[in-house]
Amino acid sequence: MNRSNGDHDDRSINSASAGSSDFLQLDIGEAPFGGRADWLAGQLRRAISDGRLPLGSRLPATRGLAAELQVSRGVVTEAYQRLSEDGHVAGRGRNGTVVVAAPTGASRSPGPSRSSDVARSPGAPQEPYRSELPGDALSRLFSAPPGDDIFDLVRSAPARIDFSPGVPDLTAFPRAAWLRAEREVLGGLSAPGFGYGDPRGTPELRQAVAHWLARNRGIRVEPDEVIVVAGTAQALALLGQVLRDDGVEEIAVEDPGSLGVRQHLQWQGLRTPPVSVDAEGIRVAELRTHGVVLLTPAHQFPTGVVLGGARRRELMRWAGDGGLIVEDDYDAEHRYDRPPVPALRSMLPERVCYAGSVSKLLAPALRTGWLVAPPRYRDALVAAKRFADLGNPALPQLVLARLMESGELERQLRQLRRRHRRRRDAMIAAIRHRLPGAVVHGAAAGLHLLITFERPELGGPEFSGPEFAGPDFAGPESARPLGEALLDTDLAAASLARGVKVHPLSWHRQRPGPPGLLLGYAASPATAIADGVAAIGDALRDVRRN
Repeated sequence: MNRSNGDHDDRSINSASAGSSDFLQLDIGEAPFGGRADWLAGQLRRAISDGRLPLGSRLPATRGLAAELQVSRGVVTEAYQRLSEDGHVAGRGRNGTVVVAAPTGASRSPGPSRSSDVARSPGAPQEPYRSELPGDALSRLFSAPPGDDIFDLVRSAPARIDFSPGVPDLTAFPRAAWLRAEREVLGGLSAPGFGYGDPRGTPELRQAVAHWLARNRGIRVEPDEVIVVAGTAQALALLGQVLRDDGVEEIAVEDPGSLGVRQHLQWQGLRTPPVSVDAEGIRVAELRTHGVVLLTPAHQFPTGVVLGGARRRELMRWAGDGGLIVEDDYDAEHRYDRPPVPALRSMLPERVCYAGSVSKLLAPALRTGWLVAPPRYRDALVAAKRFADLGNPALPQLVLARLMESGELERQLRQLRRRHRRRRDAMIAAIRHRLPGAVVHGAAAGLHLLITFERPELGGPEFSGPEFAGPDFAGPESARPLGEALLDTDLAAASLARGVKVHPLSWHRQRPGPPGLLLGYAASPATAIADGVAAIGDALRDVRRN
């Protein structure tokens, strides 16, 4: 939907009287009638791409540029808004609109010629991207089972498009709101507030988290029950330490399930036996021989399925008989096409340890999350937190508390949902066009899609289990299925060679299953999503030919 009436307001301005600007030598006379906002957005996008507008540069004020071009301010505002939705620019309050990201495949060659400003048509061939990583480095990254440092290696690998799952849109961080809240906090903070505090976290943030959980996750909890932690990673580390000291030797995990979660638990000396996941979530019947399980029930990672009602009731019976649930509520707020799913903690608080964070809502760099545990473990967890780091830094906690209590975080969530829905739709459309044989999972919520390449005779979406064991599944991580000897690690390597980061599904499973890829969409504008999926399609054809 066009957000301005600029094209209608400018009908009386013909090309002979149209304006021009020294800024980028823009000439509105080149714009097609009825499409000036599109034209201006395209000109700005190309200027960012070729380096005439480098990262950090500020765009002219909308009123001033509109006056120079002799168009309504709405035309310029609409163009800026489109760049903002693509993630290329961001508003900085009084500092104006700033370039924060370049389009994919951006060329930085100086002094572009006039012909280089002509937009490439959608069907025109594009110079293929080649990774800066040498071939042996690509091979090492994907040829062996992932080690403890695999995610560090992936993050440091150069690429033009990053589809890593779990990466939020970092350009959307509410900098202006954060700075306002920070000034307010510093203006009212007394001298003792700069000293050592409660290892559980500041009272202000613990109260804000309690209110947030009640409003958004249906969890009734007192502030004194909340422990502020350095993200879900530290929550798992503290839980692992306390449970191990209590005699627990293993925590069952979903399969497929997060490799990172397994690594954190195993680092604490715990075994992580797999429990199968199907279209209704974890198969609770397989928990009979286990006492503790870690789940992502609201949006299972990586499949995206929601734990069904019958399975929830079955799980509650299992927990009521003495089982303990660790609930990782890592991205439950990000839902688009389905109603909210209540947290397990709201149903059986005395048998559920609940962990959440703002890493997917604001930024992982804040390293801020929360842990709510049954009374039996609470004192031991506080002690573990105390001797780990004496508590999270107080100033970011106070700022976050102010954002949560003021409603700013809800506003941020509403904006992100709209943006993420558009990007998800763009990725689904690109997959349908470029990867017609792929099956999409988990589209109703979250920050990523799972695509699998399945044998049609297997029918419904089973994600792991003995039914996949067979001659096509040889190999350490059981990544080789489907009659065509397709290894998702090969596909991930070929995609990275074309400049696109993805996770192979086999990284996140312990038992056999169909190959697949995890594709994060939250951090990429629609143009990058289309280019990235096209590159994956090219990689898939090359892998199958070889």
